[in-house]
Amino acid sequence: MVPLVLDLDHTAPMSDYEHQPVLLAEVLDLLITDPGGLYLDATLGLGGHSEAILRAISPKGRLLGLDMDPESLHLATRRLHEFENFKAARSNFRDVARALEENRFFPLAGALFDLGVSSLHFDKPERGFSFSKEGPLDMRLSPDNPLTADAIVNRWPEEQIALLIREYGEEPAARKIARGICQRREKQPFKSTTDLGAYLEKLLPRIGKSHQATKTFMALRIAVNAELENLTRGMESVLPYLGHGARLAVITFHSIEDRIVKTMFASFVNDGVCRYVEGGQGAIKPSAEEVERNARARSAKLRVVEKQ
Repeated sequence: MVPLVLDLDHTAPMSDYEHQPVLLAEVLDLLITDPGGLYLDATLGLGGHSEAILRAISPKGRLLGLDMDPESLHLATRRLHEFENFKAARSNFRDVARALEENRFFPLAGALFDLGVSSLHFDKPERGFSFSKEGPLDMRLSPDNPLTADAIVNRWPEEQIALLIREYGEEPAARKIARGICQRREKQPFKSTTDLGAYLEKLLPRIGKSHQATKTFMALRIAVNAELENLTRGMESVLPYLGHGARLAVITFHSIEDRIVKTMFASFVNDGVCRYVEGGQGAIKPSAEEVERNARARSAKLRVVEKQ
């Protein structure tokens, strides 16, 4: 397997990497109840949400940001260097308990999970997330991850490929795609993101505005990074570290993720551990104005509960 080489550019301006954090006003309004408390950004990314939270809680509050991607961690740390009340740690949010223990960072006043993949990943072809830009079939968020999209596409059994595309991508043509991938790789293995994207474009008819490869690429990304398993473990693990009245906010971009969050929040409430806040059981969605400014926000949903 070719190692993932990350370009930790120390000189590139942050504007080259910045993205717009979604539902920012709503997160600040619903997450921060104690400006002097401890806050966790379990998915630091490029630091957009963290910067806004730090400005709202400074100088007394403190924030710990976690990310498993060293490139994102490097760029976010550069962005937030002015804040003395900020600390970053390299960690997958599934290991949030260990990160909080190691940093002696609890009880928390609030925790945020923003599950979206940042523009850094989609916009850099060498990370392999986009079928519109030629790059390796990688899709790893962490270079420590031994699994790549290449391994799945070129080596996994047809039945397993069909299952992950159907379950993670909610793709009706999953079986046809898996069969086609396996037939094609017998003659010629898939070498790049554009290679796979172009093949799926020819294999399937286009329905609506979405490209034929969209759901398959999403399914591969979710599988490579074990995103759904990590989400469940992360929410369960952070719960004991929330103080009384602390809030847990989760932003999702995919219907499967949202169903997981909705179901887990319902169990927290039914067990008497948490209560719903503001919008109750419903998800908070971005305004039409935000979607117009940032098209990537269109599928975002925010859910918030408060620890009893």
